[in-house]
Amino acid sequence: MPTEHRNYCNGEWVASESGETFTVTNPAAETDVVGRLPYSTESDTEWAIDAAADAQEEWANTSGPERGRILRDAGVIAGDRKDELVETLVREEGKTRSEAAGEVQRAIDILFYYAEKARDHGGTSKPASASDRQIQTKKEPLGVAGLITPWNYPIAIPAWKLAPALATGNTVVLKPASQAPISAKKLVECLDDAGLPPGVLNFVTGSGSTIGSTLVSHDAVDAISFTGSSKTGDVVYQEAAEDQKRVQLEMGGKNPTVVMPSADVDDAVDIVGAGAFGVTGQACTAASRAIVHEDVADEFLDGVVEYAESLDIGPGLEDPDMGPHVSESELEVTLDYVDVADDDGATLETGGDALSDGEYDSGHYVEPTVFSDVDTEMRIAQEEVFGPLLSVIEVSDFEEALDVANDTEYGLSASIVSENADEIGAFVDGVESGVVKVNEKTTGLELHVPFGGMKDSSNELYREQGDAGVDFFTTTKTVYSNY
Repeated sequence: MPTEHRNYCNGEWVASESGETFTVTNPAAETDVVGRLPYSTESDTEWAIDAAADAQEEWANTSGPERGRILRDAGVIAGDRKDELVETLVREEGKTRSEAAGEVQRAIDILFYYAEKARDHGGTSKPASASDRQIQTKKEPLGVAGLITPWNYPIAIPAWKLAPALATGNTVVLKPASQAPISAKKLVECLDDAGLPPGVLNFVTGSGSTIGSTLVSHDAVDAISFTGSSKTGDVVYQEAAEDQKRVQLEMGGKNPTVVMPSADVDDAVDIVGAGAFGVTGQACTAASRAIVHEDVADEFLDGVVEYAESLDIGPGLEDPDMGPHVSESELEVTLDYVDVADDDGATLETGGDALSDGEYDSGHYVEPTVFSDVDTEMRIAQEEVFGPLLSVIEVSDFEEALDVANDTEYGLSASIVSENADEIGAFVDGVESGVVKVNEKTTGLELHVPFGGMKDSSNELYREQGDAGVDFFTTTKTVYSNY
């Protein structure tokens, strides 16, 4: 029998008042039911918000070291359960075992990192204009934070939102994506077992339109942190702005990698291939455009096609090079873009087909896909695909490459492969992107530095991770003391 999971509210695991559930299945084999979760209602969400509001003052008054101890203990528990967490993530999201292990370890590391941040959390002292006065700043929590997380990093993204929120004294209501909510639920279990007080963290599953809308509009919610599509993020921002809630948005990307003649082409192929086809292209930072100088375009194209065709595709538990799409609907979107690119006149160099025979029979598999002869006006050069589809765009010089890189409504991650210091410096200065990589793939982030985008990839007001994560979840009080 599939495991029946429940919501977590006020320190208890509870069913939804609706009595309804939804099913999570393995993307590699639809017959493998991973679990069933509550299809929660507006009332369930309001109950969770009320519990968070009731617990907030006591949690805010809990010492930083004590809050850090709980996060650290949760990290230890997660480490002890790492194998279980990895298998859960693979079965519900489809990542390869190696990719899932890296993500789970990142979540563990985040818990440890913010455990130490909680211990050091405080303000600053500034000199006053008079000798008998002191001025200090004091960081305080915002209150109740609503966290809305996606399916593509189902444990890492909840961790990098939860940990700074809890470390700084906020209480939380977490709503994970319905395609892959069980990894987040198991993260909540680790925090519960670490001794998190009732009401400090609440977990509710179900429809985004019901739970998300309730979180965004509820008077008791002070902050919203959202990761997902730009379309949904715009709605979240507009609704939250009506109540002047603090909002953090991380949304889509159309990430370029520029390849210049000075680059080692073999290295460029590996960098672009890993960025485009890793995690099945299901990353907001995935490389979807290779912008290649004409002098090395043919060599690069031959190499990246060979790279794509060499990838072993299969069930994530077998640890191949690339796993399936998370769902049939996501697979269909990628296949639709293959048709769109063909209709627009791009040249299909390799891939483009679903895999459905033999071991692929009940999974959501697609071949890694490469298109050449891509024009910047084509939809595959402008719209986020969220699958293993790479557009190769040929350019004549660096200035054109930079213009093409910036010729999109998104600005999340960008990279350049070059040995020319002038080009590298001009790219770092000129590219319109929140993350810039030099001779590295567009994917992959350090947990202690800010992360976020420009243009339609973010609202640009607040970054995530590192000190930026602390800043988002806190407000500053300035204290004047005349002694």
